[in-house]
Amino acid sequence: MVLRFVSGRPCLVVALAGVFALAGCAVRQVDSAEIPEPLAIDAEASRLMAQEQVTGLALAVIDDGQIVHVQAYGQRNVEKGLPLTTDTVMYGASLTKTVAALLVMQLVEEGRLSLDATTETLLPKPLPDFPDYADLAGDTRWRLLTPRLLLSHQSGFANFRWIDADQKLRFHRTPGTGYGYSGEGFYVLQTMLEEGLQLDVGAEIQQRLFDRFGLTRTSLQWRPEFADNLADGYRIDGSFEVHDERSSVSIAGSMDTSISDQARLWAGVMRGYAINASSRAVWLHPQIAIDSRSQFPTLVDARDARGSAINLGAALGAVVFDGAQGKTWFKGGHNDSTGNMLVCIEAKRRCLVMLGNSVRAERIYPELTRFILGDTSMPWWWEYGSK
Repeated sequence: MVLRFVSGRPCLVVALAGVFALAGCAVRQVDSAEIPEPLAIDAEASRLMAQEQVTGLALAVIDDGQIVHVQAYGQRNVEKGLPLTTDTVMYGASLTKTVAALLVMQLVEEGRLSLDATTETLLPKPLPDFPDYADLAGDTRWRLLTPRLLLSHQSGFANFRWIDADQKLRFHRTPGTGYGYSGEGFYVLQTMLEEGLQLDVGAEIQQRLFDRFGLTRTSLQWRPEFADNLADGYRIDGSFEVHDERSSVSIAGSMDTSISDQARLWAGVMRGYAINASSRAVWLHPQIAIDSRSQFPTLVDARDARGSAINLGAALGAVVFDGAQGKTWFKGGHNDSTGNMLVCIEAKRRCLVMLGNSVRAERIYPELTRFILGDTSMPWWWEYGSK
């Protein structure tokens, strides 16, 4: 038997004489020529995991805004022999950034925030007067920073200040003059929301998005009840990394979540329940073209014409392109022991969400995405720096 989701509710798939039926559920018909059957998805995921020695993987498939398949494979902790399940809490990493963008768009809808409000006008004091940004004293370009530029990675900062030899925050480019992925930019955005609008960002996201869509095992801050079913991480060499209990909210990447919760969240977003249609158009509008050879390392000069060929661009908290199936957007999440990916096709209201507690999962995402979603023109060469 297989657990399948219809309209966000779990349904039991029972095999009877070789035919699979959903017990007690109203079933929306899915075009099997486009989305493989659940058992086929499970088989392919398991095959690829074995091929690349992926410790644990969880995935969800959304079609026409409805959850059609949720499954988990492998282990959440090899040393203890614990299985990964659909309710296992996993590290969301930078998928948090897309969630933060939805919060910002809601605030824009309510007239509480402008995407083009500057740090100078929104904050109660100059940005360098905050201890975390004292390094910017003497460089007035901080006045140019806006939510629009920060959400689309046009801050001009490195990804993190500790990448530089002196570990000081600085502008490598003037804000708004080029794309360069930056977690530091989201730190500034959080300061704007917390200090400028006096928001409890963690509580706002919890109420507006997580609670609204029934996400019971998702938070931007560690909760003790997560410990009963928690995924630890595994690095590229298979070595163990304990799950970090993040005590502080960070819209750059502190989200803990489960694949069941992620399915509910993005199904709701694809049905248009998070923001209205006009806000959605702004959210997914490319703010700046991306023509870099790869996403990382950031701020390099190497260019690649393949980006222009698909109109690759930075939207707000996501990357968008014109793919084989129309407008498509995506967001990854990564650290040394985590590999996550969200790919969504707008016209079909279709998404694939993949959470890996092994960074080796990223090795199978291109092939697994093609198997489930078909040809999307997804720029894996840019996302992962492959040829």
